[in-house]
Amino acid sequence: MDLLVLNQLTISNLRNISDVTIRPAHGINLILGDNGSGKTTLLEAIHLLALGRSFRTRTLKNAVQFGQQKLQIVAKIKNDIPVGLLFDLTDGLQIRLNSARVKKLSELASQLPLQMIPANCHQFFEQGPRYRRQLLDWGVFHVEPDFNYHWQSYRRVLQQRNSALRQCKQNDEIQLWDNHLANHGEQISRLRQQYLESLLDHFKAIFSRLCPEYLSATYSLRYQSGWQKEQSLKDVLSTTVERDKQLAYTRSGCHAADWTFKVNDSDPSTIFSRGQQKLFFLALCMAQQQAVVVNSIAKGNAAMSEIGIIIIDDISSELDDQHQMLVLTELANLHAQSFITSTDLSLSKSIKTTEQNAVFHVKQGVVSNKDETLS
Repeated sequence: MDLLVLNQLTISNLRNISDVTIRPAHGINLILGDNGSGKTTLLEAIHLLALGRSFRTRTLKNAVQFGQQKLQIVAKIKNDIPVGLLFDLTDGLQIRLNSARVKKLSELASQLPLQMIPANCHQFFEQGPRYRRQLLDWGVFHVEPDFNYHWQSYRRVLQQRNSALRQCKQNDEIQLWDNHLANHGEQISRLRQQYLESLLDHFKAIFSRLCPEYLSATYSLRYQSGWQKEQSLKDVLSTTVERDKQLAYTRSGCHAADWTFKVNDSDPSTIFSRGQQKLFFLALCMAQQQAVVVNSIAKGNAAMSEIGIIIIDDISSELDDQHQMLVLTELANLHAQSFITSTDLSLSKSIKTTEQNAVFHVKQGVVSNKDETLS
């Protein structure tokens, strides 16, 4: 079976990593080392390759190793197809997939579905609706073929309507965009809600295993579309145009949506500890991966039934040994390739090195396999 995983990864001149090549396992890849050793830089390289951007800096020049002109990341994925990213301080960013230049980052995202679980994953609860929408839309993008078309169309129309509002155009010029905005917006909302309802079943099963004390809990979806649910989006846009003119932007629409899964009819942010919040977020990401796999199988695409990359920065943060083992056990049963960092060297004892699992040690930008000795 062809797997959309990283079979080989080469990193050059990225922060403190000068030149490293690793051959990851298809399942769990533990990356262990002290703070500042380069563990998170390995994750950053994978994130760059899959999404074309860093989760650590908005400006890639900050990621180029001091004294160097460029950074480069090259990988081999399914059937040894090459994927390469080059950032030059003078010439900027270039990304190639199978030797062809990538023009849209969505092309890259569809080939390397990646979810990032940062050390501060509590931002799901703390950073507001925008972060939660981004997490949701990752899943809908990979499950619903029409979603990207509706989302890109919606964004373009929203920009045009907001431009008319900022320029204080007449109502008829502003509302010229309402039909298109409403049509795409309601399709996006329908796809999101449909996806979340199916995701909830996957989430319940996984979270109950990660957090057994909530095995008997009740779970429900709280979804807010971004406009009054008793009205159509077109009607809302029409009746709130004067408000939007005062604000100089469109307030109502699927760009204002929010959601969460409630536990025992309570918002998890109000009842969970920091560790439980992390387990909640981990369960969400694993459930999304499972939803992608199930969708692929349902469409008869057996060759795509094991896809996706999950990267977890600092699994040991907020989690005790028992819950770390529960997470690793769940990941071992998940159809995904995972990369997990930790400063806890004893974690290596929990992983048996096979084709499915690997342990890497990082020290001062040098990476070695579990059985190698770092000088």
